[in-house]
Amino acid sequence: MQSIYAMHQKSSDDIEKEEKFLRQSIDNINDLYLIMLTSLTEIRKKEIVFLEASSKKHLATPEEKNPNKKFVNNAVLLLLEENNSLNAALEKRKINNWSMNDDYILILLSEVKKSDLYQNYMSSKTSSFEEDKRFVIDMFTELIAPNEKLYEYLEDDKLTWIDDIPLVNTQILKQLTQISEKSEFKVSKLYKDEEDKEFVSLLFRKTVLNELDLAKEYIDKTPNWDAERIAEIDTIILKMAICEFLKFPSIPVKVTINEYLEIAKEYSTPKSSIFINGILDNLVKEFQTQNKILKTGRGLM
Repeated sequence: MQSIYAMHQKSSDDIEKEEKFLRQSIDNINDLYLIMLTSLTEIRKKEIVFLEASSKKHLATPEEKNPNKKFVNNAVLLLLEENNSLNAALEKRKINNWSMNDDYILILLSEVKKSDLYQNYMSSKTSSFEEDKRFVIDMFTELIAPNEKLYEYLEDDKLTWIDDIPLVNTQILKQLTQISEKSEFKVSKLYKDEEDKEFVSLLFRKTVLNELDLAKEYIDKTPNWDAERIAEIDTIILKMAICEFLKFPSIPVKVTINEYLEIAKEYSTPKSSIFINGILDNLVKEFQTQNKILKTGRGLM
C-alpha cells in the first residue's frame, strides 16, 4: 500500500524500480529484527568490558575486584550469544550496527543498570533459568523496546523501519517467552515459504497494472462521494482489496476485508474503515451474484 502510494506521489511508472525498493524494504525488516535481538547480547558484552576495567583499577574496591556477575551470566543472554542460527544470520546479513554505534548500547546499559528491575534482579539470592528469562523479557519490554534514543537511531537509519518496529519487537517478545533450556532458539524467517514471498510481487504488480479497471469496480458505489474527495489511501486500499477478491483465489474474502480494515484504521482517516467496509461488503455481494469471486479450498468464501 505504501509503495503504491509512493508511486502516485512521485508520478512514477517505473514498476521495476518501485518493486525493487518494496522488496528491499521488506528485507530490511529482517535486519531490524537482528539488530533489536542483538541489542540484548551487546549490552551483556559491554557490561563485561566495564567489569573487567573496574577490576583492574589501581584503587579498585572489593566490590569491583569481586563483582556480582549475575547479569553477565544470565542463561538466556548466553544462549542467544552462542546461538548458531543467530550468528549465521548476522554473518549472512552483515549486521555490524552495534560495533559502529556502540554509544547507543552504552545508553541502554546505563538505563538498565539504574532501573529497579535490574537492582531487584541483581539482589535476588535465587538463580534459575526461569528467573533469568523473566528478567530478559522485562528488560526488553520495559527498557529497551521503548527507549527513545534507540527509536531515534532506528528512525534515522532507515525511515521504513518506523512502521516495522512494533512488529519486530512483538516477534522478539514472543520468542523470548517461548525460549527454554531444552529447545533450540531459531531466527525467525521473513517469509513463510516461496509462495508467501511471491505474493508480495504479485499483489503489487496486479494492483498497479490494473488500477483503472479496479477503480471502475467501486466508483459507482460511492454516489455520495466525488472521486476527488475520497482519500487517496482509501482508493489504494479499495483497489488492493478488490484485486485480492478477483485475482487471488486462495485468499478468503473475510481475511481480505479484515486486513484492509486494519490498514485503514492505522493509516487513513478516522471514518475510512467504515467507508471502506461498506463499499467492500456491497462489492462482495455483487461479485458473488455475478460469480466473479472464485475462491479455491475449504471455507474460503
